[in-house]
Amino acid sequence: MTLPSELPSSDERLATSKRSRTGRLMGVQAVGMGSAVPEHLVRNEDLAALGYDADWIVQRTGIVERRHAPNGMATSDLAVEAAERCIEAAGVDRGQIDLILLGTFTPDLLMPATACLIQDRLGVAAPAIDLQAACASFIFSMITGMQYVATGCSRLALVLGADCTSRVLDPADERTYPLFGDGAGAVLLAAGSDDQGLLSYAVGSDGSGAGLLYRPMGGSREPFTHHSESNGRHYLRMEGRPIFKWVVRMLRETCHEVLEAAEVTLEQVDLFIFHQANLRIINSAVNDMGIDPGRVFNNLQRYGNTSSASIPLALDEAHREGRLHRGDLVLFSGFGGGLTWGTALMRW
Repeated sequence: MTLPSELPSSDERLATSKRSRTGRLMGVQAVGMGSAVPEHLVRNEDLAALGYDADWIVQRTGIVERRHAPNGMATSDLAVEAAERCIEAAGVDRGQIDLILLGTFTPDLLMPATACLIQDRLGVAAPAIDLQAACASFIFSMITGMQYVATGCSRLALVLGADCTSRVLDPADERTYPLFGDGAGAVLLAAGSDDQGLLSYAVGSDGSGAGLLYRPMGGSREPFTHHSESNGRHYLRMEGRPIFKWVVRMLRETCHEVLEAAEVTLEQVDLFIFHQANLRIINSAVNDMGIDPGRVFNNLQRYGNTSSASIPLALDEAHREGRLHRGDLVLFSGFGGGLTWGTALMRW
């Protein structure tokens, strides 16, 4: 099977908003957050040995540095560290955690679920599963966890986003290698007041763009092999230009859709946290929608694109910097391979 390398034209496909599934999910709150990144710092200047231009990276992406996991460190290690900090910040008994959801596309193993390894190391008795929606994995995981809590099926849900993207990048691919970094973030969800939760959300998928961001090898269609002709096919592949155009349009459409459903204006939103993929993408969307840049939280410059960890890592940092308060309106938006996306407006 050959995956499409570009999206159909706008005349041949539905608008992103028409492909979204929308909803409202109240009575849920976040009671704790935590994050973790590897100590190993990789600056743009450090990539010069691979032939990269540090100034070009900043101009094209806004990224100055990122973190890479050292040999021996896996996605679960970062996730456990983030979870421990989250549990400590929440001040809860870990024995009360009854659900663990991990968003990731770089699991420790293809089987079993990395969430099970996390569950064992945390020493909690809870079902644990992985959710894979590329860089939108955390948004999908958070909405899923909130549904468990809102329906009474979970009292305390641990939702994580974690990825070691450096493990699946080709150092010779100058279009992708400088963009990504490793990290993890965690949020504990519990029942909240009637006015807390998601005032509106929109999630969706468009498989016609699968070939824009994917890993050819490692699945049932093309299992891993040692044959020389398959060298490098286990690495991530990305078509940046069409993704850029799609993301800017998707953000505009879904943000408008979510705000309209919640009867909230852009000016009423206290904090915007977009997936930290590329500063040019974020700035284009912000300018396009007329958002006050002072209400947009970015940490891409220091971490690069941490995929599933992007939004929870930013959430934790924004909270520790005093930019997130009870009662605030926070708009999140994640997007990634699939193509997948999720935009949500939350009353904190």
